[in-house]
Amino acid sequence: MRIVVAPNAFKGSLSALAAAKAIGDGIRLADPDADLTLVPIADGGDGTVDALVAGADGQHRVLRVRGPLTDPVDADYGVIDGGKTAVIEMAKAAGLALLPQDKRDPRVTTTYGVGELLQHAHDGGARHFIVGIGGSATNDGGAGMAQALGYHLLDAQGHELPPGGLALQNLARIHVGGVHANWNDAQVDVACDVTNPLTGPSGASAVYGPQKGATPEMVAELDAALKHFAEIIRRDLGVDVEPLPGAGAAGGLGAGLVAFTGARLRPGAEMVMEALKLDDRIKGVDLVITGEGRLDSQTARFGKGPAAVARHARKAGIPVVGLAGGIADEAELRLLFDGLEATVVEPCTLEDAIAQAEPLLLRAANRVMRLLLAGRRLA
Repeated sequence: MRIVVAPNAFKGSLSALAAAKAIGDGIRLADPDADLTLVPIADGGDGTVDALVAGADGQHRVLRVRGPLTDPVDADYGVIDGGKTAVIEMAKAAGLALLPQDKRDPRVTTTYGVGELLQHAHDGGARHFIVGIGGSATNDGGAGMAQALGYHLLDAQGHELPPGGLALQNLARIHVGGVHANWNDAQVDVACDVTNPLTGPSGASAVYGPQKGATPEMVAELDAALKHFAEIIRRDLGVDVEPLPGAGAAGGLGAGLVAFTGARLRPGAEMVMEALKLDDRIKGVDLVITGEGRLDSQTARFGKGPAAVARHARKAGIPVVGLAGGIADEAELRLLFDGLEATVVEPCTLEDAIAQAEPLLLRAANRVMRLLLAGRRLA
């Protein structure tokens, strides 16, 4: 039996690759002759670099960059397709997890390190970029990233703006003469599954600012600064990013990537499926198995990785089974999955389920495989 195993990470317990290996081990216990292809997946968020490097036989590269408060951090990114495609997670360089609670301040945090990763990858020969922008600590609209790429963001006196979203209120003009690369020769795809505009009550500052440490007063200041930034971008670059759905993602980094690199904002999971060439990998197989920590109505509604895998399998006429630690809203899920199997089938605490995630997932895959083999014999 030919089977593609394509799980997402089981958050808090197993990476996508570790989950794929556990599922594969469970399958082989039931059928040692199974022909398995392991394709760890992601949906553009945390774990995208690792999943694509593992699934596309890529490489990791590590670069010391400026962190969200300009202190140095070691950030890794991935290269696939022989170095032609770079996979970058902004959170590696400017993520909220890099800052302790008492140092979170979106008025001063910067995306400069994200620009350094982009520039380093471009200098290394990459011309296609997959950028995940979840988990940001910033609200600078990608201004720091732009400065790292060589754009000059100048105040009325001709001085370079300091880091942070609040400084944008003093922006007078954008000078493009120092840009280090021609981003017109690159394709930048941004994993963006939110539709927030850059400013306003649904914008970057109002919706995401508080979780990054912004008070109501800060939110108002940051929103006004981003609005001013958008006006200068519109005037100097000829790009209207303010109303763009997804522009408010990652503190406005979505807008910045569109304005300064010509990026496209796309559903994250579909971008990953495309990069992994999933349709080619599942062609002619007998079964696809996917999964993640929890499968429920949000899996389908918010474009998560397993839902994307299931849609591709269904389109190809291939049965697909979903595995998860917890399963809810089964009626909705069965519109996508031919079979569902929970890893936790006996009472236990969440802590125990996380600690035992690997053997539980192995046993769940083994149960699915034994049932399938029994069904074949009955047929």
